[in-house]
Amino acid sequence: MQVFRRLGIWTIGAVYVLILVGGIVRASGSGMGCPDWPKCFGSWVPPTDASQLPPNYKEIFGAKLKGEVEFNAVKTWVEYVNRLVGVTIGLLIFATFISSFLAFRAKDRAIVWLSFLAFVLVGFEGWLGSIVVSTELHPVIITLHMLLSVVIVFILLYAVARSYTKVVIVEEVKDAGSLSFLLTALILVTTGQVLLGTQVRETIDQVAILMGSDMRSEWISNLGGKFQMHRWFSIVVTVLHLFFYYRLKRNSSSKGIINRFSIALIALLGVEMLSGLFLNYLGFPYFAQPVHLTVAILMLGIQFVLYLLLNKERVFRGVQEFYLSNESIR
Repeated sequence: MQVFRRLGIWTIGAVYVLILVGGIVRASGSGMGCPDWPKCFGSWVPPTDASQLPPNYKEIFGAKLKGEVEFNAVKTWVEYVNRLVGVTIGLLIFATFISSFLAFRAKDRAIVWLSFLAFVLVGFEGWLGSIVVSTELHPVIITLHMLLSVVIVFILLYAVARSYTKVVIVEEVKDAGSLSFLLTALILVTTGQVLLGTQVRETIDQVAILMGSDMRSEWISNLGGKFQMHRWFSIVVTVLHLFFYYRLKRNSSSKGIINRFSIALIALLGVEMLSGLFLNYLGFPYFAQPVHLTVAILMLGIQFVLYLLLNKERVFRGVQEFYLSNESIR
């Protein structure tokens, strides 16, 4: 059981790393750093210099891009690292599935099936990554690619949470029903804000092509209504988070796992607001864009865990209480 729990937590962390690396790929314009798939410039290990490519490499690898492939070692290796992280996650999820089968096949088959579903979906995620390349970074496919990674995180979070139902004490929370309803609204609003952010990201890509990186500080004035909506909607997201935290503090103990997760959620909200201010006032610095996306997905993950904990009797097959043992979350 402990092996599954550790593997599950490491795998969840690795998926978040993949989301961060994917954000770096998008922010740095490295999405077509490898113009073919699964190889990169026809090799399993990409070149480090254009001299390692055939003279007509633009015609060979750039047919679908109208010959506009320019080798850039940094962009190529950023995209290649993104693919390596994806392969690593596939191996981790397979190991998580095997460990779930060995530990829970006779105790909680739901954990086994959830782990298997995550393994299947990560394979589909890899295929979807190939479609991202073949469609030349189609915005809809990129968004689906990101959303599927969120679904995989949620499945793994639920499976790992089930494995802790007899290990961790969850404090009692008064008015859990209304808090759960508020949290559901918060998850939906945050998801909507993330989707709106992906549309803003698409607009940024278009503006960047038209204006060039030299005018990066002027991009914001040309982003239009979606960006303004995303910026003002962030106020709604912030107010809802603070209201949920206030209500939770009034209805629960100051100590306990729910309280700790809620504090982490508010801390991440602060980081998200700060990265948003950097993007808004510092001309979209490269480092802020992937951080902004990854923190938003982290917040969604914590919201989902809080929902599970607030509804523990219902979502964990009527378990009435969690028992404390000598094991703890690591």
